[in-house]
Amino acid sequence: MPRIALFPGSFDPITNGHLDVVAKAVRLVDRLVLAVGVHPGKTPLFSADERLAMLKEICAPVAHAAGCDIAYTTFGGLVISAAQQAGATILIRGVRDGTDFDYEMQMAGMNATMAPALQTVFVPASAAVRPITATLVRQIAGMGGDISAFVPAQVATRLKRKFAKA
Repeated sequence: MPRIALFPGSFDPITNGHLDVVAKAVRLVDRLVLAVGVHPGKTPLFSADERLAMLKEICAPVAHAAGCDIAYTTFGGLVISAAQQAGATILIRGVRDGTDFDYEMQMAGMNATMAPALQTVFVPASAAVRPITATLVRQIAGMGGDISAFVPAQVATRLKRKFAKA
């Protein structure tokens, strides 16, 4: 039976931290589904289609190099529902520090109660990418700062264009 995992996130935008987790996850599973969260109460910088396009451009080569099938989707409800719809039995969650771990442990416990067949796997971020958050990247980019150390070059270009229009 193939090992299918779902890695959910807002990916607004995809950062080197996300890419670090993807690079590790594709070595653990046969198929990785990247799921972009779409929530009516939030106003992301990039549309869901833009975020999917960035994920495809940046993550496909990483997955293919590892011999892992990769897919992309959006979801607006519970993560467990998105995982079930994708046929995933593994939920990938990146953790940067103790605060992330505490929060993710609570989520994993709730998800395990609602979907016992879904196993959460925590993937620790590499030391170089631990401080990176998409929120900080957006703030720095919005103020004209250099974000090249925090995101892939294609994302940096998109962020510059996005903020040049504003």
